[in-house]
Amino acid sequence: MLPFAGSLDPREAAVSLALDPKTTVVLVMDYQNGVVPYVTGAEALFARAAGALDACRRAQLPIIYVVVGFRPGYPEVSPQNAMFAALRTHGRFVSGTPDTQVPATVAPREGETVITKKRVSAFAGSDLEVLLRAHGATTLVMMGIATSGVVLSTLTQAVDLDYRCLVIKDCCADRDDELHRVLTEKYFPGRGTVLTAQDLIAQLG
Repeated sequence: MLPFAGSLDPREAAVSLALDPKTTVVLVMDYQNGVVPYVTGAEALFARAAGALDACRRAQLPIIYVVVGFRPGYPEVSPQNAMFAALRTHGRFVSGTPDTQVPATVAPREGETVITKKRVSAFAGSDLEVLLRAHGATTLVMMGIATSGVVLSTLTQAVDLDYRCLVIKDCCADRDDELHRVLTEKYFPGRGTVLTAQDLIAQLG
């Protein structure tokens, strides 16, 4: 367990959370139109995220956007997967449709990578791990919707792959506020560092 979590004193962060652009990648996960309705306060969430992303860009940290999307006809979706079979039934998240687009407030800039995943974790059915290896990444900074979905799944897998993980808790959201709180205050700190957008901005200074 890393020695701190939650809101960080920027003086500690300067020493403990040095983020090297050569080994750090920022993951923006499931910030897409089809997911936004599942949480409240998306406008405020995106405002915080936009500020954090601007700081990351100034610090020249590479940013990878992760979205969920499927080919027409959903050949990637097994009928045995209840969650994703339901998406197929309702015609959701076909690649190239509005469901898979990132809102303008937090949209990727020219040259930033967007990858498509096929399940909950950002690693599932995507080439994320190939891109991270090519970059030489050892540290992942994560933000996403939902906390109990893509963030939890990706963090768990990333830790097992020996990445150092930072979760920007107020740039994550869940339809269940209490579940978000429990994950960010009790579960995530045992697997990485949890901080706020302002903590990150102060760290990147």
